[in-house]
Amino acid sequence: MAMKLFLIRKRFLATQSTSSSLSPSSSSSSSFTVDFLVNSCGLPLKSALLASRKLKLDKKNLRNPPFVLQFLKSHNFDETHISKLIEKRPEVLHSRVEGNLTPKFDFLVANGFVGKLLHDLIIHHTEIFKRALDSRIKPAFSLLKSILHSNENVVVALKRSSRLLSADLNVNAQPNIDFLRKEGVPADMVAKLIILNPGTIPSKRDRMVYAMNAIKNLGLEPNNTMFVRALIVRLQMTETTWNKKIEVMKSLQWSEEEILRAFKRYPQILAMSEEKIRSAMDFYINTMELQRQIIIACPIFLGYSIDKRIRPRYNVIKVLESKELIKGDMKISTLLNTSEKTFLINYVSRYVEEVPGLLELYKGTAKRAEKEA
Repeated sequence: MAMKLFLIRKRFLATQSTSSSLSPSSSSSSSFTVDFLVNSCGLPLKSALLASRKLKLDKKNLRNPPFVLQFLKSHNFDETHISKLIEKRPEVLHSRVEGNLTPKFDFLVANGFVGKLLHDLIIHHTEIFKRALDSRIKPAFSLLKSILHSNENVVVALKRSSRLLSADLNVNAQPNIDFLRKEGVPADMVAKLIILNPGTIPSKRDRMVYAMNAIKNLGLEPNNTMFVRALIVRLQMTETTWNKKIEVMKSLQWSEEEILRAFKRYPQILAMSEEKIRSAMDFYINTMELQRQIIIACPIFLGYSIDKRIRPRYNVIKVLESKELIKGDMKISTLLNTSEKTFLINYVSRYVEEVPGLLELYKGTAKRAEKEA
């Protein structure tokens, strides 16, 4: 193992030397950096090699990295936590413990971010190491906590968008929040918006106003969850992209009225790629022979994975129908919308003895889809 590590590292350093004209001293530094990342931080060799491109450690001046590791361990970061953190942001090993890490961790711990919450926040949102405590972190946490109420929700939001710490939320987010409340969006729906897609909150004011008016004009009520989901989709699209998606649906024989009616029921329908929309419609119409009106009535069908969810179920149902174990006039929405567990119990496990290979058919279709994905 040691010999294998040595050979891989030597090959990597030779490549780096050729491409970057490294001096012998810098090559030695890279080798030492890789050794430290593997042996002291627990990184896999491949990850350590990649991380060493962003980080250089000096064997003769190695006071700070061990100090950082000791600090993390004092907050119950185990080897796996440390490995994930250093892999994502190797530069943290150069962070000043007293001037940077300690005050930030003290603030987080004092505000209830301890144990798993602290680990999740730090590992998944390493932007926190770059942001100033007083001008960015404290105001952001104060605003988010006032809306989301729980630390768990704050962590979820921060994990989903680095913009929440990189932007000045008092300037970019608070006016939008005030605008949403003024337009009748309840506080719990504002919180839902931030949790579902926190990156939309610091949007430019004119985009927020435009999206709000566009969704209201469709007749959606601000106190409805679908209003929030529709607003997110509209905020993420330019007018050009929106119109293009509408034209894609029209090319599949949907009228504009049908498109907007479906959008109100399932806003993500216009957030999907053209390829996904077309392939899903093709399977439903040409393979399953569904009527277009059924899909319009249940637009969530287009959001399901054809290969991992719909095709395996279709294969099972066709076999059961051919053996007259179930009737062919079953409600299609029940078959497609039911949970994975329920479908397995009602249509697979229930008939495995009467239909040898049924489970293999179901699992095999889904497994092949996963391999091809």
